[in-house]
Formats: sequence, structure tokens, C-alpha cells
Amino acid sequence: MRKQIALTLTLVAGLTGCGMLPAQLASGGEEKQPQQATAQQSDATRESAAPTVAAGQSAPPEQTEVIGREVKAGGADLLVQITGLRRQGRVATLTWTVTNKGETRWEMTSSLGDTPLGLGLTVGGVSLVDSANGKRYRVAYTGKYPSAKCVCSDYDVFTEPGEELPLHATFAAPPADVTKVNVDLRTLGVFTDVPVS
Repeated sequence: MRKQIALTLTLVAGLTGCGMLPAQLASGGEEKQPQQATAQQSDATRESAAPTVAAGQSAPPEQTEVIGREVKAGGADLLVQITGLRRQGRVATLTWTVTNKGETRWEMTSSLGDTPLGLGLTVGGVSLVDSANGKRYRVAYTGKYPSAKCVCSDYDVFTEPGEELPLHATFAAPPADVTKVNVDLRTLGVFTDVPVS
């Protein structure tokens, strides 16, 4: 998982240097939100997750808790767990898993995507909400339509019972003084106060 995140961040850093990311990411990738807008409250449960560190190396600052909750979506019983939100330079990468805990397969369709332009089944519709500063950060994209690609996971239409689906999305990083954000996973709900490490 760390290698996948490192590869994604290397790709983003390289594309940023080449000017291939859209101006939205270069300018912060953020949208101003109305001050009166507030994110939904969640009943997220938090459980400890022990970070793994190779011998002789110090652990980087990272989220030490998995934030999860059970949700029902598309007729399926799911466990959604946010496993990390890590800032590195000008980008931040969110990682999470969706596990189908029920007996019915989950048809995802484009419920996590932002695909009005036919960009495929991705998690490009998720976002980070900085409620203190009234900003929403959207997933980064490379290129322009019709060849634009989100810097995020794509997925199959169905998640079978017992299957765990690892997902990720990369955003412009919130300012350094922002230590927590709300994560809007669309049909999977809003997770509040997710730490940015």
C-alpha cells in the first residue's frame, strides 16, 4: 500500500513539475464553501492500528487510528475504514477500504465518482472539507477532457460479499495549520475530524 501511495505521489510531483496538472491543483485545488454550510456529523468509530516500521528506520508522522463505520449502500452492508490522510509537500493522499460484510454484492455504479463527462468509474467525486476555512478540496486530475485522468482509484462495478476494496485519492494539500478535515465519501457518508498527518 505504501509503495502504491509513494508511486502516486511521485507521479503527481512529476506532473506538477511538468505543468500537466490543471490550474485547480496548482492553485490549491480548493473551492470556497458558504460559511453557513456545515458537514454532516458522523458516528464514526475509531480503532487502533499499529503502524509498521522497517528495522532501523524512524516512523514518519501518520494517522495512528483507523476511522470506520458500517453503512448500508446499494442494498449491501459495508464496512468503510479510513486508513490514512497523509500530507506530502503540495499534495495529500487519502486511503480507505470498503469491505462488503453482507450477503448481497454491492453495485457501485458511479456513486463515488464525478463522471458527468464519461471519465469512467473512479472515486473522483470524493472531497475533503476544511470547515474552519470554508474550503472544499476536490480530487486532482491530469490532462484535459477527453483524456483527463483522476489521480485516484478506479474500480469494478461490483464488490462481492467478503471482498475488501482498497481505494485512494490525491488532492492539493490543505494549509499546514489545518490538522483535521471532514472527508465526504458521497453515498458512503461524511467522516468528520479526520486527522491530516
